[in-house]
Amino acid sequence: MSTESADALLSGYRRFREGHWAEARAEYEALAADGQRPHTLVVACSDSRADPALIFDTAPGQLFVVRNVANLVPPYEPDGRLHGVSAALEFGVKVLGVSRIVVMGHALCGGVNAMLNGAPGNCQDFVAPWVEQGAPVVRRIAEAVEPDQVDRAAEEAVVRLSIDNLRTFPWIAEREAAGDLVLTGLHFGIADGILRALSGPGRFEAL
Repeated sequence: MSTESADALLSGYRRFREGHWAEARAEYEALAADGQRPHTLVVACSDSRADPALIFDTAPGQLFVVRNVANLVPPYEPDGRLHGVSAALEFGVKVLGVSRIVVMGHALCGGVNAMLNGAPGNCQDFVAPWVEQGAPVVRRIAEAVEPDQVDRAAEEAVVRLSIDNLRTFPWIAEREAAGDLVLTGLHFGIADGILRALSGPGRFEAL
């Protein structure tokens, strides 16, 4: 490991070992012995600027995080195919017993931009079909708002779509109806650091 990126990773690891690990060693040892018991499952975008652990300043073991392009939750389809997001949801809800699922979108989302304007030409194998599941929703939104509001409105629409799709999973819908599971939609502003929560139909309010 001698490239610039490898050096950055190793430097970060050394800071982790000397600082955070040293301070939280007992915590990690307890997590290793007793297993994880996260209270929240977060579905977030893979964007390097929107890291849930940093945004929520959490300790190890508190969040079970699923990250993908544009923080999408596909609908419930137990068809025997490979469903990474659905597998994580099933494990988080049924095995870990999380009490909250958060879908967190963010500003300047490249995945949402691809829904509006098409995926990059060299990303047709996986990105293009992946973002297509949100394209109809964001295109309808784009036609209904002013041009300068399109990006934010589309990002929020994808959060609402993922929340709606979460409710197609019977074991999520049942737990929500029973009051054992809360679904939360959030939007993070990269430039201003403001976190907004879905508080009603079509409305996000700053926390």
